[in-house]
Amino acid sequence: MERKVTIQDFIDSLGMAGLLTSAGGEPSCSAIMALYTEPGMKELGACEVKSVTYNSKEASEGTLFVVKGAHFKEQYLNDAIESGAVCYVREDSDASGSAACSLVSESEAAAAGKRIMDRVKGSCLDIRVKDIRKAMPVIAETFYGKLSDDLCMVGITGTKGKSTTAYFMRYILDSYMEDTGGHRSAICSGIDNYDGMIEEESHLTTPEIMELYQHMSNALKSGISYMTMEVSSQALKYDRVTGIEFAAGAFLNIGSDHISAIEHPDFNDYLEAKLRLFGHCRKACINLDCDEQERIIAASADCPYVITFSQKDSGADVYGYDVSSREGKVTFRARGKSVEGYEDFDEEFVLGTFGTINVENALAAISLSALLGVPLKYVKSGLAAANSPGRMEVFYSGDRKRIAIVDYAHNKLSYEKFFETIRGEFPGKKMMIVFGCPGGKAFARREELGTIAGHNCSYSIITEEDYGEEDVNKICSEIAGFVEAAGGKCEIITDRVEAIKKAITLMDDDTILFLPGKGRETREKRGIRYIDTPSDADVVIEYMR
Repeated sequence: MERKVTIQDFIDSLGMAGLLTSAGGEPSCSAIMALYTEPGMKELGACEVKSVTYNSKEASEGTLFVVKGAHFKEQYLNDAIESGAVCYVREDSDASGSAACSLVSESEAAAAGKRIMDRVKGSCLDIRVKDIRKAMPVIAETFYGKLSDDLCMVGITGTKGKSTTAYFMRYILDSYMEDTGGHRSAICSGIDNYDGMIEEESHLTTPEIMELYQHMSNALKSGISYMTMEVSSQALKYDRVTGIEFAAGAFLNIGSDHISAIEHPDFNDYLEAKLRLFGHCRKACINLDCDEQERIIAASADCPYVITFSQKDSGADVYGYDVSSREGKVTFRARGKSVEGYEDFDEEFVLGTFGTINVENALAAISLSALLGVPLKYVKSGLAAANSPGRMEVFYSGDRKRIAIVDYAHNKLSYEKFFETIRGEFPGKKMMIVFGCPGGKAFARREELGTIAGHNCSYSIITEEDYGEEDVNKICSEIAGFVEAAGGKCEIITDRVEAIKKAITLMDDDTILFLPGKGRETREKRGIRYIDTPSDADVVIEYMR
């Protein structure tokens, strides 16, 4: 049955959450609340809200429009109202603290001595809140309902490995569903989003709350039972997953990243944001091999049921050992104690994805599957078939003597693990790299990644990677300085496609080319726009034949 939600439902929900506020210059709170006893206002409150969005281009008749964003312009609000929005919610920075709503219309300036009902016709209700970020989950849940009660949600956080683990879960759940008559599982990842109705390349690791609820709603309407999603530190810090419960969650690892004025001021803030995942989980698993164990274990007390996984600690609930890689085929054994959902087991697993680096992610997927009660045979078949586009993808030249590896690695921890893996897989090979760093955030990466490249690569080409509103030449020059300080050789080619083409011409049969950061993404953020570009994989396929 379709839900019918009214303006009054949103007012009530935001009021109960303590988020409504009186707006500076508007009537007193008591006067405004009294107006809701008037018959006309009751009629307005009963007006149906047919959609919720913060994108003015998506507004239509019956929309509740959310005013947000660093680049918001008042014209966007005007456009939403013109398209048929019946109300809008905005943050009141001068809030005095109590509940209030007001009406805006062309006649408002002349309405000082009139009753508010004289201004209702042609108006759009203006709802003011203390914090728009905290209001958005309330708005989303009011409109869509508490969807995580009906959709089995899997949440994954960590500094590295979220996308790979999410894809492992996708293949495991799809294998399970295919054999039992269910539907393909949904996913929200840094690579793509799929919900049964929408399949798209993603721009955010975790979508904004409005999109997230839309994906969940679409999944349920499509008969989907499971959704796996990456949960970023930004999503946890800025309330993008508030109100959502995960049937199972995984804490993969933690490293210093995303430190900037617009992300996290320091490592402590970053870690604390990640640890909030446990408060959203009914069950969770923890990697015992990562740093900050004491704090992670302490925070996990917020989750009712927790298990552990490890490659180093044989006492973990799920323990991985006997890891090997031959001709790109990774095998390992995993031993599990009696955890909810599984009996004891000791089995060999095969990965469909290149690189022993992925065993850690596979152990997380095995642990999550145990928490969900997915039979072990589907875990094995799913992992064997799993392939994450743009994640540790290996490409060969026609004679198979030259090798290029495309990956989404973009921080210190993932770079370190990559080079450690490659030294084991291809001993004695030289490394060349094409990479960049994003603009306006995660500034420490420039030194960290430049230093790692300088230490590990015979040659580096520094290029763009979503430079946004920052000067791309400035970013590249900073990185190049750290490469050279670490003893490496490098050059700057800001056009990413041209940089990859140049690197391919410099390769010899003894060189492995590493292309981290973008995987199969087909857009570059230049300024405030995303520009269509060939993916790294596409360029390699075309020019390494």
